[in-house]
Amino acid sequence: MPSYNIGHMKTFALKKEEVQREWFVIDVTDKVLGRVATKIADRIRGKDKPTYTPHTDGGDYVVVINAEKIKVTGSKYEDKKYYSHSLYPGGLKTKTFRELNETKPERIIEEAVKGMLPKNKLGKQMFKKLKVFSGAQHEHESQQPQLWEPKI
Repeated sequence: MPSYNIGHMKTFALKKEEVQREWFVIDVTDKVLGRVATKIADRIRGKDKPTYTPHTDGGDYVVVINAEKIKVTGSKYEDKKYYSHSLYPGGLKTKTFRELNETKPERIIEEAVKGMLPKNKLGKQMFKKLKVFSGAQHEHESQQPQLWEPKI
């Protein structure tokens, strides 16, 4: 069989020391929950960068503001349910999207993004880079986050 000179290409693997993180702020007023959560999850994982490596956390920090103004389509406003359990028998609590949006609107976005991250230690580490706030004020001005308007 003839041997062909294919060349020597190296696969790029990002090392955690080489990661350069940036801070982004996104206003989710009147944006659809699932669509914006996908963009946020990709940014946190680093999938939007050419240096993406699946086994390394190469993503950026994302600050979400106006979490209480997120939108859902169809009848999800009344029908979508969120569950929590107290770990005691019969301790299952259920809240609708509307109820959760009135009490803890941050949790809606956190759960949507968390479900799109890996279910392992790396995913937990990535999730810590998500900062969600109801209202337009946030406590990360000192990081000088850039305004981010993804195409949705």
